Amino acid sequence: MKAARIHEYGKPVVLEDIPVPDIQPDEILVQVKACGMCRSDAQLIDGYFRPFADIPTPITIGHEISGVVSKIGKDVPKKAGLAEGDAVGVAPGWGDGVCRHCLVGNTHICANVRWPGFGPYGGFAEYIPVPARYLVKADKRLKFEQIAPLTDAGLTPYRGIKKLRDAGALGPDRVIGVFGIGGLGAYAVQYARLLGGGAKVVAFARNADKLAVAKENGADHVIAIKNKTSEAIATELEKAVGQKDLDAIIDCAGATEMMELAFGLLGISGHYANVGLVGERISVPLLPRVNREQTFHGSYWGNNVDLAEVLSLAAEDKVHHTSKLFKFEQINEYLDLMRAGDIIGRAVMKW
Repeated sequence: MKAARIHEYGKPVVLEDIPVPDIQPDEILVQVKACGMCRSDAQLIDGYFRPFADIPTPITIGHEISGVVSKIGKDVPKKAGLAEGDAVGVAPGWGDGVCRHCLVGNTHICANVRWPGFGPYGGFAEYIPVPARYLVKADKRLKFEQIAPLTDAGLTPYRGIKKLRDAGALGPDRVIGVFGIGGLGAYAVQYARLLGGGAKVVAFARNADKLAVAKENGADHVIAIKNKTSEAIATELEKAVGQKDLDAIIDCAGATEMMELAFGLLGISGHYANVGLVGERISVPLLPRVNREQTFHGSYWGNNVDLAEVLSLAAEDKVHHTSKLFKFEQINEYLDLMRAGDIIGRAVMKW
């Protein structure tokens, strides 16, 4: 089969032929039909994660995966409800199944977690073996190129906004800011409308085209932040919604400068959920975090339940996509476009 693999950090991935993998008795072999490209694919290649987990090469990249069931392991129970030919999305975060996080369903934050696309098997390949419990059957109304990005770009902000909702940060008298209108942010705007309980949705970005995408996806207001002071941005916010600060923030970029700006706009008892990983460190004043009793939520990817909910919303046409399709042979080209920030929405490889 064809696969895109890292053989050396900092170098282009190698597009090569390798054997189709075997499966364990509790696994299912998935024939990949589409795989979304994430900024973390480029970060992995460029060595961003090495201080935290120096993954041995070769690594098959790609973790936003959709496909069809090709072969079922002998120990996969019939109650799994999967048959050859079924369309599936691959849930991230394959946990050990026994830790306290796994036992409540949050396998994606298991200390012994395995990730597709961060080891020998990934979605930029024709086949991938997946433990059966990490496959979510997809509705026939969904296309493979729609399912794939929902397993990360469409999943990660959903969990983050659920955290804001469950913390009481959203409602009819609240304002939520969406920062970073890229692959994740276009979905975040939609979830802010779906889960926000009537909260006003304001999108912040540097790029006019990305702000246009936010408006198309339901943002009540959009604010360009490029070359503007925090005071100027707060003034624009007040003109738009009648207040200079935000009750809630979902940050889909995690860029250092943007996070420091966003924290300056967070109001009293405000909640900040970050799902982005562009930067490495931030420096923010401590006093406003304390005397305003603000809460920061780290939110990472999502679990099986989150993915099932997202796929269900998409099947009901409540989630729309901004995506660009490309071919397997164009992977390195699109990785460079990703690094340059030249992709609007999500780039998705389709076989």
